[in-house]
Amino acid sequence: MKKWLLPVFASFILMTTNTQTTDAATYSDLKDQAYTYLGTPYLYGGTTSSGFDCSGYSQRVFANLGIQLNRTSSGQYSQGTSVSKSNLQIGDLVFFNTSGSGVSHLGIYVGSGNFIHSSSSKGVSVSSINDPYYWGSRYIGAKRVASFTSETAVKEAVKEASIDFTIYASRGQVAQELAEKLNLDTSNTKSSFVDVKTSSKYAGAIAAVEREGIFTGDENGKFNPNSPLTRAHMSKVLVEAFNLKKSGSSESFRDVSTKHWAHNYVDIMSSLQITNGKGDGTFGINDKTMNKHLDVFIDRVQ
Repeated sequence: MKKWLLPVFASFILMTTNTQTTDAATYSDLKDQAYTYLGTPYLYGGTTSSGFDCSGYSQRVFANLGIQLNRTSSGQYSQGTSVSKSNLQIGDLVFFNTSGSGVSHLGIYVGSGNFIHSSSSKGVSVSSINDPYYWGSRYIGAKRVASFTSETAVKEAVKEASIDFTIYASRGQVAQELAEKLNLDTSNTKSSFVDVKTSSKYAGAIAAVEREGIFTGDENGKFNPNSPLTRAHMSKVLVEAFNLKKSGSSESFRDVSTKHWAHNYVDIMSSLQITNGKGDGTFGINDKTMNKHLDVFIDRVQ
């Protein structure tokens, strides 16, 4: 099985004028495909490994990843969304005016200021977009026709998908359970989280807990409904959901320093004897919350 044909959970959306979807491809996949043809001769009108012109080459590389590009350089320039030179990412198409009459050449950005293309003089080769002798002055712009995934992101997605949510609590599941326990109105399914569609089974609950200030998203505006809930975040969520206040003394845990962002939440939970930690002097601050433990915590709160 080719490595770019990864599970749908890591899929990406093509940003073409006609939005397409395909299985996930990483930056490495794109570069592997692009460099496969290194040294292939230039052939006007060529679209095969026997010889490529510039647009035939880029079309072939992207087609190997399940991505459809138009046939000509001007046609490909009409696809995707514009990207500034300072924000180029691997896989962006970069365009040049080599004829004096607009877009006439393109290549694929491969990082570090370089692009790979089928040149009329060298065939498939690597050049600098800032080459002061030729390409730099002829650069027109760039288009992003696909968003590729980093290897780290794919590994995290694979790891996340392997979690058994019959045992561990997902953020979506917790939102649903809390919305029910608190009798929140879940009829409005619209939230501010970019990864929660209104059609999601958790949409109403997520929107409700967001309005109550119980849950917040990450730095990218995502709720991550299918991610596990750590015990640190579990403490914060329960304290916020039930407006818990410290009462009495609390236990100190070796893995929860006074500088940890969740210290006050864990402190409150401990003072109310909602949790006593793991029994070994630790709280398990980064451990995934088990469903059975979450149920016990909620029962103790009520």
